[in-house]
Amino acid sequence: MVLLTIIQAGGFQEEILLVFMEAFLMRPKRKSTHVDATPEPEPALQGGEESTEIKLAMLSSLHPLIEQETLLDVLLAHDGCVSQASDSLKSFRLGTKKSAVIGSQQSLKRYAKPATTDDASGSTPKKKTKPRRGSTLHLYDPEDVAEQTPCTIVHNFLPAELADDLLEELLDEAESFEQITFKLFENIVASPHTSCLFLESYDKIQEQKADYYYNGGMLTDVRHLTPTLAQVKPIVQEAVNEQIQSRIKTRYPGGKKLKHQPSKPWVPNAAFVNCYDGAQQNVGWHSDHLTYLGPRAVIGSISLGVAREFRVRKILPRDAATKRPDDADGEGQMSIHLPHNSLLVMHAEMQEEWKHCISPALSIDPHPIAGNKRINITYRDYRPEMHPSLTPRCHCKVPCVLRVVQRKKENHGKYFWMCYTSAIPEKEGCSFFQWAQFDEDGIPIRRKATTT
Repeated sequence: MVLLTIIQAGGFQEEILLVFMEAFLMRPKRKSTHVDATPEPEPALQGGEESTEIKLAMLSSLHPLIEQETLLDVLLAHDGCVSQASDSLKSFRLGTKKSAVIGSQQSLKRYAKPATTDDASGSTPKKKTKPRRGSTLHLYDPEDVAEQTPCTIVHNFLPAELADDLLEELLDEAESFEQITFKLFENIVASPHTSCLFLESYDKIQEQKADYYYNGGMLTDVRHLTPTLAQVKPIVQEAVNEQIQSRIKTRYPGGKKLKHQPSKPWVPNAAFVNCYDGAQQNVGWHSDHLTYLGPRAVIGSISLGVAREFRVRKILPRDAATKRPDDADGEGQMSIHLPHNSLLVMHAEMQEEWKHCISPALSIDPHPIAGNKRINITYRDYRPEMHPSLTPRCHCKVPCVLRVVQRKKENHGKYFWMCYTSAIPEKEGCSFFQWAQFDEDGIPIRRKATTT
C-alpha cells in the first residue's frame, strides 16, 4: 500500500522511481501460500515474483498516457521486468493506427529491445517466451502465434460477405444440433456444447453412420455439406496447404516435414461444426483423436461469431520418479484470441505434443449477427488408409482407437491401438492393446493383432 500511495502521488522523477522500484523488487520476498487450480493471471505472489497488477501500476505511473493493454504486452515481451519494459516504452509513439481486426494487436516483438547478435553473420537467435506454471500468455498477433505455438492464424480469412453468409447458414443449422454423450470415469456425461458432422455425399453419410465411432458411439445426426460450407472448403484447402509448407520451411529442423507427417497435400473431406451458445459453453483440455486422421494430423478451424479464447499447453513427459500433479502445466498455457472470420491451422505437432481447450469466459462481446454464439468449423482429412475396415478390432467387435504415448518418457511418442468400448455407455472395455507402426508418411504398416 505504501508503494502504491507513492506511485499514485506521482511526486518522484522517473529516474528516482526506477531506482526505488528495483530496490523494492530485489527485497526478500515472502512465499505465497495461495494455490489456485485455475490457470489465470493471479494477483497473489507466486514463487517470489511480484504480482502483475503491481508491476502494471509501476509502469502506469511512469507512462500514464499508454493504455493498460499495451503496458501488459510490453511487460510480457520483457519477461515481467519493469525496468526493461519502461526503457522500451520511452520510444513508444502514441497515436499509431490499430489493426482493423477486432481483438488483434501488434506483435510482442515491437516492444522488445533489439537483441545483440552472437556471430559475425549478424543473425539473432530466436527465443520463445515460456509462460510460468499457473500463468497464461495471451497471443493476438499471427507472428507471435506461429512462433510460440503449434498453430498459425489468418485474420479476416474469408471475404466479409461470404463469412457472414456462412455464419447465418450455420446458425440456422445449429438450432437442431445435439450434445454428444459418452462415458467418463463410469459416469454418462454430455459435451458442454452442441455439434454436428457434415460430409460431401449421401454415400459417405451412410458409411459414417454405419462404420465410424466417436467417443465410443456412432453419430446419428450426420448431414450433407451446406452450399456455403462446400463453397468455402477449397478456399480452406488452399490456405491450409500453404500454411503447412510455410511451417515446414520456417519452423521444422532442416526445412523437412516431421516423421510420419503425410507428404501428400491435405484434402479436407469432413467438417465438424460446433456451436458454443453463451460464455459458459466450452470444451475441456484434450487432444483430437487420430483414429481416422492418422499420425501428425493437420486441422483447419474457422471461427465465426463471438470471439473466444483458444488455449494450448505443451504436454510434458515424465517418468514415475518425478510424477507430480502440477507437471501437466509445467510451462503454463497460452491463449490465442479467435476473432470472427479467422482461420486457425493446427499443425502436425499439435495433437501428439499439445492439448487445447475452449475455456468458459467471464464475459463476451455480442456479435451483430450471432449474438452470444460462436460457430466453429473444423475441416478434417479422413485418410482412406485409416478407414475403420482397415484398423484393428478387439473381441468387442468395435474398431479400436488410435492413441499416442504423451505423458510417460518411456515409449514417448509411440502410437498404439486400444479397445474403445470403455467409452461406450453400458459397456465395459477389454484389455486389447497393440503397438501401431507407420512409415515415414504415416501410412500404417499392417501387422497381426494381439491381445493382453
